[in-house]
Amino acid sequence: MKVVVGLSGGVDSSVTAYLLQQQGHEVVALFMRNWNDASVTLEDECPWIEDSNDALMVAQKLGIPFQVIDMSELYKERIVDYMFDEYQKGRTPNPDVLCNREVKFDVFMKTAMSLGADKVATGHYARVTSTFDENGKEIFHLLAGKDNNKDQSYFLCQLSQDQLSKALFPIGELTKPQVREIAKEIGLVTADKKDSQGLCFIGKVSLPQFLQQQLVPKEGEIVEIFRDSPLFAQEMPQVSSKKEELEFLSQKIKYKKADGKVIGKHQGAQFFTIGQSKGLGIGGHKESCFIISRDMENNILFVGEGHSFPGLYRKALKIDNAEVHWVREDLALKNGESMEILARIRYRQPLQKATLYQFEDAFYIEFEEAQSAIAEGQFASWYADEELLGSGVIS
Repeated sequence: MKVVVGLSGGVDSSVTAYLLQQQGHEVVALFMRNWNDASVTLEDECPWIEDSNDALMVAQKLGIPFQVIDMSELYKERIVDYMFDEYQKGRTPNPDVLCNREVKFDVFMKTAMSLGADKVATGHYARVTSTFDENGKEIFHLLAGKDNNKDQSYFLCQLSQDQLSKALFPIGELTKPQVREIAKEIGLVTADKKDSQGLCFIGKVSLPQFLQQQLVPKEGEIVEIFRDSPLFAQEMPQVSSKKEELEFLSQKIKYKKADGKVIGKHQGAQFFTIGQSKGLGIGGHKESCFIISRDMENNILFVGEGHSFPGLYRKALKIDNAEVHWVREDLALKNGESMEILARIRYRQPLQKATLYQFEDAFYIEFEEAQSAIAEGQFASWYADEELLGSGVIS
């Protein structure tokens, strides 16, 4: 079988290529040159040059063909512009999820197929298996990686059955220490290379610095809301249906400046996200203050003190039907149906017990326990045991 590996210059993709070679596949390495803006990276040298050199050395060591493809314009158009647009609107995007859906498993995958590949492999800590239904149709299952600390299934939550049918994740059965051990044993240059901490497309970069290159700073006020605010004493109104109850539980509180006290200034609400506590420059509190809401129209950040601040928590979230994506299309809910699942609203968050509800005009996730810092624009994903079933953009 001919497999094209997305060789990124890191240890995970390097070991991926090696394992495939050991399994007897014909392996070809493709390095994606991503969008890069030298004005916002934290190093003098462009990270993609260093990464492509490492990837080339790995390919030479393994004796496999190596090619660089320039995807910088595509990244700019599909990921970077989307990101700025979302932050401008006061939403918190997840570029890594989009990068997988729009680039690695779309344009990159199509490029690989045009080179005669049967499959595309990446260094994700996730697994793909398949079964056949009663009609003989093959169904692909996206499973969490064996390494609980590194499971990256969340970042693949927008993939389709067609994309999974062509995908391989060889290191999904391994732990990170095992991957590094293999790289050391065979003498790969990437064996001790640190994991990339940056955004998926621009390497090591500070997000606030990055955003300030594109979004215009504008001074605004930070308003503290207090625990005894009557806004937190609102009781559930009389409801005539489960949908009305979910609509109430998933609604954000709309704060006004008069609801609290001005305690500081900021340089633009678009540079911050729900649940953020760092970089606010607020003193004089026993506990950290967290952002509980952003008023984009009036450029106001609302904050509350402490991890347990009531304004941080909500019991349910809403997803527009157009933004609901089922990896397992065969399990998609019909109008009026519900399903008990495990869900997460951000990467690395432990899975939470919850129930999905599908209605004609909206989709809801109701959690057993209220969740902290539910942010619009982020992806909620849902699982049955180890299998990721679907995801959607929080509205």
